[in-house]
Amino acid sequence: MLRSNTISLRALEPEDLENLYKWENSPEVWTVSGTLAPYSHFVLKQYLANAHQDIYEARQLRLMIECHDPNSPTESTPIGMIDLFDFDPLHLRAGVGILIYDAQNRNQGHAKESLRLVIEYAFEHLQLRQLYCNILADNLYSIRLFEKAGFCQCGLKKDWVKTFDGWKDELMLQLIYT
Repeated sequence: MLRSNTISLRALEPEDLENLYKWENSPEVWTVSGTLAPYSHFVLKQYLANAHQDIYEARQLRLMIECHDPNSPTESTPIGMIDLFDFDPLHLRAGVGILIYDAQNRNQGHAKESLRLVIEYAFEHLQLRQLYCNILADNLYSIRLFEKAGFCQCGLKKDWVKTFDGWKDELMLQLIYT
């Protein structure tokens, strides 16, 4: 199980529909997710119905991040998601994306702990050789998060992402298992 003292990473469940609907349809997230239009409940229900596929079938793994209630060990609250995407079983690599949706849940170590757990899972259980991520160059919190986890910058894509504020550069970082 992907679990620490403060968070758990778990498979998506049908009960996650409303959180997915809210998070995937948030325009603030669209810039980094590449989304251009909202998702319907119907489309998200279909996605959840197929979420049981393993990473070798779907070429991705999306996990819900749940924060444990310190006063009740059996209670937890979904606060975001972490993804392994663009899974390549030949070259043993995958991309990593993470979302902690509400601002009050950020800067509390949840993203750091989630990333640690997914790195451990990717290298030890999936036996991947490397992970990578793409981060907008002005997203200093995410850059710092991934660098503290051992990722190194390996590329810069100039004017890569068009936003309402203009064009933004995107960094590529990677972590190679040694």
